[in-house]
Amino acid sequence: MQKNSLNVVFFGTPDFAKASLEAIFNSNHKVVGVVTAPDKASGRGMKLTPSPVKVFAEDHHLNLLQPEKLRNPEFLDAVQQLNADVFVVVAFRMMPQVLFSLPRLGTFNLHGSLLPDYRGAAPINYAVINGETKSGVTTFFINEKIDEGHILLQAETNILPEDNAGTLHDKLMEIGANLVVETLNGLSENTIKEKPQPEKENPQTAYKIFKDDLKIDWNQSSEKIHNFVRGMSPYPTAFTILKIGDEEKSLKIFKGHFELESHSREAGDFEISKNEFKFYTKDGIYYPEDVQIQGKKRMPIKDFLNGIQNFEDYKK
Repeated sequence: MQKNSLNVVFFGTPDFAKASLEAIFNSNHKVVGVVTAPDKASGRGMKLTPSPVKVFAEDHHLNLLQPEKLRNPEFLDAVQQLNADVFVVVAFRMMPQVLFSLPRLGTFNLHGSLLPDYRGAAPINYAVINGETKSGVTTFFINEKIDEGHILLQAETNILPEDNAGTLHDKLMEIGANLVVETLNGLSENTIKEKPQPEKENPQTAYKIFKDDLKIDWNQSSEKIHNFVRGMSPYPTAFTILKIGDEEKSLKIFKGHFELESHSREAGDFEISKNEFKFYTKDGIYYPEDVQIQGKKRMPIKDFLNGIQNFEDYKK
């Protein structure tokens, strides 16, 4: 083992986490174990699908654990036997104190925001939804409170007007992977001074997003609707309900643009024709550009309009 190299047990599941695991693997630190979620049944055949972190771990012959319960005594014993200096957590689940207190240097988490703002499950989505122009990542020591431990390091990035939750996710994934390795380097060389999170009267929050949270409120301003669509794209995706003939169908909107314009129409009214589809908002008009009607594939708005046989069937 190289000088100042740490033994690391990594905890994570999705692609966002895999990038950090790969960065640690390619650093001078040693990954002595990987913990990820059990395989999930998915797809039409409901086949068991491994997480991106599991795929990476198996491809690189890393010691892999997939516990159902994090308090399971056999799992805790197995982790303790790995003799890790530090645990690194990225996009995992809540960890009990009996687990995160095991390593000698503690357990740190990578969070997709500049804490203390956007604590919670969906920091990337809400940063875009709220029209932020700046975001970032934070490494912090885990304690018994969610996302409230002492800060180790932070890194910032700009949110551009053309960004959505997907593009910001990819930016933060890369920045975060580098910050994780930088944090490990600092801990190994004892050059990081942890600090309490700044006191903030009303920090922004990032609660878990549920299906009922995805419906577009056309009574909002055009800018808020635009940011809401960006912040939910490409996943979990904002939607509205259209009445087509006698059926109600959801229309997912992945992208669009707006124009501020005075009008006398009710918010949520829309006009649809072969050449144009527009919704009226509180203070203007919103034009979808990338959509998916229930039961069909995602497509550009031009293809969607070209596929409609009878525009008279479309009602508010």
